[in-house]
Amino acid sequence: MNRNGIHFLSLIFVLVIGLSHFAIGQYNELSAPAPGDIGNPIDPSHIAIDANNSMYIPYIFVNEEDVIWKKTIWEIIDLKQKTNLPFYFPTINNGYLSSERISLFRILLDAIESGQISEIYRTSNFNEKLTLEEVRDNLYLRKLSDFGVSKANAGETLTEDDYDIYEIQSDKILQYWIKGAWYFSKRVGSLRYQIIGIAPVAPDVTTLDDPSNQGINVSEDTLVPLFWVWYKDAREVLSKHKVYTGSNVTRLYSYDDYLVSRKFHSVIYAEENIYDDRSIREYITESAIQQLFEAERIKESIRNFELDIWGNQ
Repeated sequence: MNRNGIHFLSLIFVLVIGLSHFAIGQYNELSAPAPGDIGNPIDPSHIAIDANNSMYIPYIFVNEEDVIWKKTIWEIIDLKQKTNLPFYFPTINNGYLSSERISLFRILLDAIESGQISEIYRTSNFNEKLTLEEVRDNLYLRKLSDFGVSKANAGETLTEDDYDIYEIQSDKILQYWIKGAWYFSKRVGSLRYQIIGIAPVAPDVTTLDDPSNQGINVSEDTLVPLFWVWYKDAREVLSKHKVYTGSNVTRLYSYDDYLVSRKFHSVIYAEENIYDDRSIREYITESAIQQLFEAERIKESIRNFELDIWGNQ
């Protein structure tokens, strides 16, 4: 081994030891069963899942002391992309196509309403939990129609027919935003990825009275995350439902398999950074093309990390 190689290995050794001591005080987001457990010591035996009796492969326990590098990123899964259509359909939830075919949004919402998923939050910081009523408020709007306004101004008695109802259903979900972490563990010796949270994204329900927000090509400025789900809390539910891709209905992935194995097309819209995790659009405002280039740069920096670790030995 030449002098440069020895110097590089020495540097890595110092980095591993130094970051290991630093990691002891870090939050354990990768292994925390729920957001409320972040920052507390995690006993692996308390969160272990019996793989033989589970419908999904559990995440490995990650000891923060073993993590020498980690980057949290936020991505957009655009449902207009052909690769991502399995997350969008079916838009009709009446069992007409098949009692087994349910959209990702419907699965999440039904599980929230039944209590199977309880870790629901307002933002991807997972520090402001939402109640079921608050989730429903984000999906439903009851507003006086123009005719109802006229009746109210005239002092006439209003009925339910005087109200327009706007509701977010599967057909209104145009994107999913996911928060995930790429990390390198010295124990495993490879770069790994873990989904931390997922959010369905649709036009703000208060904008649905505008006809321009009724189709699939609505302005991105009106799109909002309806709620954020702590992904570990959703894995069991998602593992019980299959994704219909249209290619081979005899060999189907579960929604959890499809997401965990990243069988989707996505674009990075933010990375963990010193500027309050600001999004790419906040510091590159003049050009959408430049925003895509920046997203690719971030993606490339993640790919290059593992190559740099092993390629310089």
